[in-house]
Amino acid sequence: MTSSPRDLLAGPPPTLLPDDHPQVREGLDTGEDPARLAADHPAATLAWAVLAESTLDAAGTEPTPARSVTAYAYARTGYHRGLDALRRAGWRGQGPIPADHVPNQGFLRALAALSEAAAQIGETDEAERCAQFLRDSGTSAEEVRALRD
Repeated sequence: MTSSPRDLLAGPPPTLLPDDHPQVREGLDTGEDPARLAADHPAATLAWAVLAESTLDAAGTEPTPARSVTAYAYARTGYHRGLDALRRAGWRGQGPIPADHVPNQGFLRALAALSEAAAQIGETDEAERCAQFLRDSGTSAEEVRALRD
């Protein structure tokens, strides 16, 4: 059996995370507490992303330092858990992470929330790095925000 040569100029293939935590998605869909889901499934990036997003949403148009820092902590946890999962899935620091692949969405949502929370606490360099990471992954903050609905 021979394999077809891969076009090395095309860049790395898309990274598709395994669906390791479907029970978190199901729990969120049925209204379970995201904090309980994060505690029960701490490697599930989606739970951390939802916690960050809901904290950012609660801040409204005038975020408080406490809410911004809390959202930042939730988002950073989801981001780091997501990086671990991406590396286990073969990601080597670059290449597409498609937003239409449902298991990728928790990481991408945590990354977008991290960008937003970082901006709120004055970490403008980090906010821009996260936004650039989304673009480098083949998506945008706007596309990822649409996943929240």
